[in-house]
Amino acid sequence: MNAVTVTSVEGRAATTDFIRLPYAVYRDDPRWVAPLEREMRTFLDPRRNPFFDTAEARLFLAHRGGRPVGRIAAVADPRFQERHDGKCGHFGLFECDDDLGAAGALFDAVAAWLAERGLTRMLGPLSFSVNDECGVLVDGFDGPPSVGMPYNPPYYDRLLTGCGFGKAKDLLSWLVPMPPDGEPPAAIARVAARTLADPAVRVRPLDPDRYEAEMALVKDIYNDAWAENYASVPLTDAEFLHMAAQLKSVIHPHLVRIAEVDGEPVAFTLWVPDVNQALRAARGRLTTWGLPIGMLRISRAMAGITRVRGGTSGVRKEHRGRGLMAVLLADAQRAAFRLGYTETDLSWILEDNRGSNRHAQAMGGGRFRTHRLYERDSGGLR
Repeated sequence: MNAVTVTSVEGRAATTDFIRLPYAVYRDDPRWVAPLEREMRTFLDPRRNPFFDTAEARLFLAHRGGRPVGRIAAVADPRFQERHDGKCGHFGLFECDDDLGAAGALFDAVAAWLAERGLTRMLGPLSFSVNDECGVLVDGFDGPPSVGMPYNPPYYDRLLTGCGFGKAKDLLSWLVPMPPDGEPPAAIARVAARTLADPAVRVRPLDPDRYEAEMALVKDIYNDAWAENYASVPLTDAEFLHMAAQLKSVIHPHLVRIAEVDGEPVAFTLWVPDVNQALRAARGRLTTWGLPIGMLRISRAMAGITRVRGGTSGVRKEHRGRGLMAVLLADAQRAAFRLGYTETDLSWILEDNRGSNRHAQAMGGGRFRTHRLYERDSGGLR
């Protein structure tokens, strides 16, 4: 076979090759949802993605016989190193043919780049942090991914383990069918009713007329609630404003529930329509030959969305244990029912987060997908 060569991505043409490589990997897989190319260019651009204000990344492409066969990003995030492990870097955006040699060459390139920065461990895939897409799908290949969740061929686990990686942590997804009346199960409803009997507690939707201010409240709660979570890094103001701007076109105010205690916002849950069900129609492009063909396809498909994703929630540390999450979940499900959704994807939840997994089970959820983070010493095999 031809030898594998790995090159650093420089310039627009190479960036285009990096962005479009997955089309070859998934050409025969109807479940894959192509990301919008315009959004990917923004994500990879240090001038437009505020992640690069505090961190750095390098993109690599692998070629065999002159043909692109794999890609990867090497990531060094000082916020992660300060909070968790000063010797750990990340890899992300990994896509590859079923080619162990190409995968190994890509990981070697990441290891060398990390070593130049004194980093001796690798964790991933994180694209670029746990605030973005992360993990390799290892169980639940029966359908397209929900929005914000990765999808990959089943052989990725074999490539990673063959390159010396071992499991670091599993991320669980729970699918909750919508009850005929939209009401939560009795166990959740009882806790929610008991919590709401306290006159100091109030739950409300996001106020769209104060969108930026409301999302700033969500960011503050999120950073407090997730501070001790596995691999977490705090969102900067710039990152959250960027994220909020991206969400604004798809978010529904009634699917964001905010809990207050004595008028102070202390908890939230943020659910979004599974726009991947509509994005599949665009095939990664909003325009074709200058015409808004992709945009029209998405617009037509939006009416057919049946699933919401409960993507993130949080309760300030000092208010845990008083039933606020049960209230938020019950309230959000009722709102989703009124809006016509038929199922909820609660994802992702750390495998050892007993409280959140119990809540997902109590809501009537069944585990339907597992994503995995992997780790190894960056200098070689485990």
